[in-house]
Amino acid sequence: MTSIEDFTRQYGLVQKIDAFGYLDYLKNNPDAPRKHGKVVLVTADTPLKASRGEGKTTTTIALIDALNERGIDAAAVLRQPSMGITAAGSKGGASGGGKASLTHPELIDWGLCGEMGAIEAAQNLLVSFAEKAVDEGKLDTILVPRVSEVPSRSLRQIAVDRGKGDVPERVVLTPTCELMQIVVLSRSMDEIAERVSKMIAGTKDGKGVTFGEFVDLWRITGILSDAVKPAKTETVNGSPVYVHGGPFANVSIGIPTLVSVEMACALHDVVIVEAGYGTDAGAQKWLDIACREFDAQWPSAAVVVTRASTWRDDPELAWRYPFHVQRLEGLDIPTFPLINLWEGEDDQVPALKQTAKDLEFREPIVGNLFRDGGEALAPQLDAFVDVLQNAAAPARPSSHSGMSVIEDAKWVAEHAYGVPADRILLKDGFVASRDEAIALCESVGIDITKLALVAVKSPATMTDNDRAPEDERTVTLKKVEVHAGAGLVHVNLTTSLTTPMPKIV
Repeated sequence: MTSIEDFTRQYGLVQKIDAFGYLDYLKNNPDAPRKHGKVVLVTADTPLKASRGEGKTTTTIALIDALNERGIDAAAVLRQPSMGITAAGSKGGASGGGKASLTHPELIDWGLCGEMGAIEAAQNLLVSFAEKAVDEGKLDTILVPRVSEVPSRSLRQIAVDRGKGDVPERVVLTPTCELMQIVVLSRSMDEIAERVSKMIAGTKDGKGVTFGEFVDLWRITGILSDAVKPAKTETVNGSPVYVHGGPFANVSIGIPTLVSVEMACALHDVVIVEAGYGTDAGAQKWLDIACREFDAQWPSAAVVVTRASTWRDDPELAWRYPFHVQRLEGLDIPTFPLINLWEGEDDQVPALKQTAKDLEFREPIVGNLFRDGGEALAPQLDAFVDVLQNAAAPARPSSHSGMSVIEDAKWVAEHAYGVPADRILLKDGFVASRDEAIALCESVGIDITKLALVAVKSPATMTDNDRAPEDERTVTLKKVEVHAGAGLVHVNLTTSLTTPMPKIV
């Protein structure tokens, strides 16, 4: 009998799984054994600093260990982190820590599962094809940026001398690039090829030119043959973990690949999905992009992680954590606050629980997960497990397809950041940028209102000034950028930072 092992092979110290092949097999064999796992979203409070994590990955690992300890078949799906930012020290690594960590964290933190390097090579090859197209008179400008895993702000805007005048180019981080988004959102290699063909390479005489007009796409899909396969590893306690897809929900979509989540749901009863940065970033993108526009599973529950210090030590920002929890509850997603204690904070537990009670939260889950791992969570999960076992199936949300870019941005600002439509501001040049994006889409036969909106923002703020009184908070729209192949349109907010840098340690 065919099983997941038939689609799995060793890849160094981890395994790689042909998720496309496995899901296609299940589609063509409806009687084949499979599960219908429920998705739980692990997200977080908005961090006080962009460089500081709240502990989502540590929580995710501890949570599946705790569920498995209670006899529930649970797995996690994590994003592949950025080597140049996450692992180089700007924030904690992406493989947990202490008793809530992975068996081979170095493979995850340093990109050695392979997809980052392959995606980087593939998009840079596309840019090389675009350069050749300029030489041959097929393009006047290049719109697709080069990519690198190692950040360099000096490369954000560059000009290349071709002997006939400079051609502007730029470099972005691999996780944020359009090809990464295509891999995250696609469900087959054919879909990847189709989406790459729709990427706008540049312009000729003011009109967009797609890669499908001059590139043999097998060259790109060949590079990606291993990159599209999720890596399988495990926690130090033996719980299964799948790693696939890019981070950075502030400047991209920041979620694991849809196929890795669907594959995990076919193999396990509960699948914990980690979404990048805070609820206003990764969770917003999972709900409003993956679920609304790309048919991902709406979460059966959510866990919103915070540190005790984030929640309580800055009164001007204390509104954000309750806002996140209440927003998800308002979407009929049972939402459990989780407080990730650091050393020396155990004596704060009674006060933290009282504050949660005053805010009418569900009973909070509290523990030092680095020190105690899943053992700290297992006794606290009765209400959480009851929701997973007995709650009604979540309803599928409606699409935003057809909304204008500005109206969609206003909807996100109101629902994800708490700023009403009449306090959405347009920076000088935004309307011109929007109009240029509309014209570019129309020139290649695309309706921009059919693209899903990606809010590009600071990971540490939800508004232009989170410290302002509630009735004075604003959100400013800065510029628009089209990722036609991925099916996305980016709207930059004023406080966006698209090229963060590592710390000098």
